[in-house]
Amino acid sequence: MIDLGLSKIAIIGVVALIVIGPEKLPRVARMAGTLYGRAQRYLNQVKSEVSREIEMEELKSLQKEVQDAAHSVKQSVEKSMHGVENSISGNLAEVENAWRGDASAYDGHHDAHEAMLRATNEDLARKAREFRRKKLVRNSAIPGWYKQRHGGKLHVQSAAARVARFRPRTSSSSSFYS
Repeated sequence: MIDLGLSKIAIIGVVALIVIGPEKLPRVARMAGTLYGRAQRYLNQVKSEVSREIEMEELKSLQKEVQDAAHSVKQSVEKSMHGVENSISGNLAEVENAWRGDASAYDGHHDAHEAMLRATNEDLARKAREFRRKKLVRNSAIPGWYKQRHGGKLHVQSAAARVARFRPRTSSSSSFYS
């Protein structure tokens, strides 16, 4: 907008008083004020309409992106459902063959499945042991540097491992009650 300081406004007022006259000056000033207010309101309306249009364009583009993503998810779900239907129909054929007594088709699949489950269970057990050991080390109350300096234990053992380590070994020939 126009940069009007106090001195410039005073000069404009003095010139307006001389040119317009003291009788008409209040009415002209009022009309100039209303025109200035209308112009500001009009500019604000134009700015808000432009910002609304920009937001609408952004929302439309966002809506298109969401629809495209939903369409791709729908296609992937349909593909996976088709694959599941195919595998179910194959498994039903295997079950029917096994029911009729065709054990040769079933045994090979069953053995492979059991081997896979056994390997998975062993892997899960190993991961669980590692997690527990790391958790014991993490939750240890004494820091490692202190243990090294003062000769403390550097590796944490579980309670069951300590009991097994320090339990006296008995020979098979001697008994506890004799």
